[in-house]
Amino acid sequence: MRSTFRTPDGVTLGVEHFGDTAAPLVLLAGGTTMLSWPDALCEALARGGRHVVRYDLRDSGASTTVDPGAPTYTLRDLAADAAALARGLDDRPAHLAGIGVGGMVAQVAALDHPDAFSALTLVATRPVAPGPVDDDLPDHDGATMGRLFSRPMPEWSDRAAVAEFAAAGAEVLGNDPAAARANAERVFDRTPGTDPALQMANQLGMVFSKLDCAPRWRERLPELALPALVVHGRRDPFFPVGNGEALAREIPGARLLVLEDAATVIPKAAANDVAAAMLAL
Repeated sequence: MRSTFRTPDGVTLGVEHFGDTAAPLVLLAGGTTMLSWPDALCEALARGGRHVVRYDLRDSGASTTVDPGAPTYTLRDLAADAAALARGLDDRPAHLAGIGVGGMVAQVAALDHPDAFSALTLVATRPVAPGPVDDDLPDHDGATMGRLFSRPMPEWSDRAAVAEFAAAGAEVLGNDPAAARANAERVFDRTPGTDPALQMANQLGMVFSKLDCAPRWRERLPELALPALVVHGRRDPFFPVGNGEALAREIPGARLLVLEDAATVIPKAAANDVAAAMLAL
């Protein structure tokens, strides 16, 4: 079931529900759209007795969209959105999960709003903001990024061209091209209109290249006092696995689950294993 949620600050968030709404809440922050979280994982969590809600970050999907190229909000505001959504959906603290840049939102939300969350899952992310990486963390794989970003951009208002661009990018990254093509078509269809700038922002999560993510939060990770799971693909060239390993070291008691055959997304074949690990928190 899809709907919207309005935060106390007047921000509309696009949300989708799976499972029994009376069950304990698992809140999945998109990276940037909710479709970063595969259906198979959401369904497996719901079968495990959870109320699963995945949602779009601002300037993506069905959430408030103004100008992804010049956001007037910050990473802290996105973290506050997560906390407001968790509190609005359930009186109990929620299990919060973030994927990719959504994992950055989740880290800050858990640090800034500890009363709102009971557990934390971080997938394919890192403990620092977009931009220059800390010396001890592996950066994007240079050769892969060269191939990825040297490709000509598609006509962003052309659904078929966008889908093929996504499929080719998935092949470069080591993901499933067919799954990426289908997901890009779904993202395209959920974007409000065919304006090329909005379509590009939804497909590529461009808002994070302009977002104010200060101050740093990595040094605060040892403050986290909730069960945590870090999931990372062994073959991830965008945020190499050393980033996940660092998160698992620096969050007290965190468990690390490395998906040996995965790159930057959760493959359908791994959905049940990831769900089982999340349900065990």
